[in-house]
Amino acid sequence: MSTSERRRRWWRDAVIYQVYPRSFADDNGDGIGDIAGIRKRLGYLSGLGVDAIWFGPWYPSPMADAGYDVSDFRAVEPVFGTLAEVEELIAEAHGQGLRIIADLVPNHCSDRHPWFQAALAGGPGAPERELFWFRPGRGPDGDQPPTDWVGEFGGQTWTRTTNPDGTPGDWYLHLFAAEQPDFNWDHPRVRAEFEEILRFWFDRGVDGIRIDSAALLLKDATLPEVMEGAPHPFHDLDGVHDIYRSWRRIADSYPEPRALIGEVWLPDRQRFTNYLRPDELHTAFNFDFLTCAWDAAKLRESIDGTLAEHAPIGAPATWVLSNHDVTRVVTRYGRADTTFSFASKREGTYTDLELGTVRARAAALLSLSLPGAAYVYQGEELGLWEVEDIPPALRQDPMYPRSGFVDPGRDGCRVPLPWSGDTAPFGFSPDDASTSPWLPQPAAWKDQTVQAQTDDPHSMLELYREAIRIRRSLPALGDGTLRWLPAPDGVLAFARDPGFACVVNLSEAPVELPPHQSRLLASRPVDGDLLPSDTAVWLRTADAS
Repeated sequence: MSTSERRRRWWRDAVIYQVYPRSFADDNGDGIGDIAGIRKRLGYLSGLGVDAIWFGPWYPSPMADAGYDVSDFRAVEPVFGTLAEVEELIAEAHGQGLRIIADLVPNHCSDRHPWFQAALAGGPGAPERELFWFRPGRGPDGDQPPTDWVGEFGGQTWTRTTNPDGTPGDWYLHLFAAEQPDFNWDHPRVRAEFEEILRFWFDRGVDGIRIDSAALLLKDATLPEVMEGAPHPFHDLDGVHDIYRSWRRIADSYPEPRALIGEVWLPDRQRFTNYLRPDELHTAFNFDFLTCAWDAAKLRESIDGTLAEHAPIGAPATWVLSNHDVTRVVTRYGRADTTFSFASKREGTYTDLELGTVRARAAALLSLSLPGAAYVYQGEELGLWEVEDIPPALRQDPMYPRSGFVDPGRDGCRVPLPWSGDTAPFGFSPDDASTSPWLPQPAAWKDQTVQAQTDDPHSMLELYREAIRIRRSLPALGDGTLRWLPAPDGVLAFARDPGFACVVNLSEAPVELPPHQSRLLASRPVDGDLLPSDTAVWLRTADAS
């Protein structure tokens, strides 16, 4: 592939860094991250070596769900800054060789969105109600919701309205929080609106769009209940692919095609890769790998399954260890159960952070050496752990109350980043800020700051910097294929041509390294040719050019 073609298809092998805007860097001292803070830290990201930045929602929002309840898809939340600042951010990032990926939330909007406000004000029969899912309730008085569907956060999926005259009215659907009414994607006005929104951001230089809850847009209009063995009424309906085909035509219409990246949570690999056919999305997050246990056989099965399903359609795989919704990898890998699921998240789970850190370092080298694109969630490169002692009164994630206060929610992975200093706010906010960060930072993060880790050859940050540097320098890494090497039980070993091998020891005993010319990088010190447990190493092999 030529250099120019590689640039045009950057999403196939990019290292993409996820910025959660509220928690990245606060420039004005109000305790909330902002666009100005991000612009001042672009040098950090270009120095880390990443190729692109994916931003969480920056749109105006009442923040019922941390910005995923959008009231205006063509503007910027004033807490973060202005549209002009975002345009400047895009230009500055491009000037440093960084691509920009914006988040888009097409399944739902905020209950403050003008369309929904008009739907409420117009009452039964208002044309704006056709843009959402308004339905009469069940029972003689209509006081029961139209279905018993369970929401993506748990709890009810319908909320009853009050008519303009004060009487009880119809119900509206929300697969997430009540403040997030679902759009009716059967309506042509909804489809046309989002096509225009895509063009709005692409015209401003956004290089790609990450699509939130991409498999949920369509609903079965007959509103059947969820029944085992029957088609699901709102997960992965076949018609959703027509939407993404129209979006792909828009993305491909630009001189440098824009990328479409899906958040697709599906257990069926074939159904998952349907979204990646050549005329639909370019890539999608690999949640099978993210949720996989720290177990060699299971990881190999996940890797093999991912590559096998992507190969026939020519789509690149993605490798993801964490994001703004899941327990941080250092914490997850320090537990007896190293998988992830929302259903199993509970407070008080014992975690060995030292063990979790060792494994997270090895996982970083594994994920960055697999064929395709890799994602790094902010703070992952600092070895941050899940903050699990946030006082209940300070928690903001709606998952916490909607689960009956059983699921601790996602706030623990969203705590503001530590940049410098020995005490909070660790450089996240200016030194003279009068407001504390929107979520409290642990005192122990004084050893995890960017300042503390920079130039420390043993730090997680320098491991990531060096790994990404090597990845960029070797033709073997990025897009392509792998071949497995013979290895003992509990060990992953694969080669990537020309001249590269990765070995990850997940067994309980040291193992001998395969033949090699030299060691490029190890996740922790390696004594001779014996690779310790929970350690990964990158090797230069004999066929190196």
